[in-house]
Amino acid sequence: MKHLKWVVLIATLLLAACGPKYEGDFSFEVQDFEYTNQDGESFSNSDLEGDFWVADMIFTNCDTVCPPMTVNMARLQKSIDEEGLENVQLVSFSIDPDNDTPEALKTFAEERGANFDNWNLLTDYSFDEIKTFALKSFKAPVDKIADSDQMLHTVYFYLVSPEGNAIKRYEGTKAEAMDEIVKDIKAMQ
Repeated sequence: MKHLKWVVLIATLLLAACGPKYEGDFSFEVQDFEYTNQDGESFSNSDLEGDFWVADMIFTNCDTVCPPMTVNMARLQKSIDEEGLENVQLVSFSIDPDNDTPEALKTFAEERGANFDNWNLLTDYSFDEIKTFALKSFKAPVDKIADSDQMLHTVYFYLVSPEGNAIKRYEGTKAEAMDEIVKDIKAMQ
């Protein structure tokens, strides 16, 4: 019995030393990445270590869901600031890297209310790379639409834990979902 108490104590201490584990609806390990942001600077998953972050996939030539998604990401950015939430980053991955230069991404986001204090829009990889990355990291299919300049992609925003796991998703086209993201981050911090 005495040994059992020690085993329980040691196990408890080891689990506590591992740090918090964030629970969500799922847990998808986000793959390592290093891409170029809207300022032409290198940005990688190591720049996000220890922070919550919200990811989405967009492209600047999109004529349907990407403009409202980007407006909502700017809305989320403002809410995060107003709520005084620290250590929260936003990341938008272009799914049309052949056309989305850093400058194009910056203009696209600025026109929709973005600032870049905690938001990086990424490009400078091949289409096949982002297609594989999106599927492995977020279980989100990305594809080209035949005979079109439009792309098939998810409209979800993904909450990623400080451990680097995507744990929840939200409708990126719905403004009210931004309040839900803020509420969830506040509850976890």
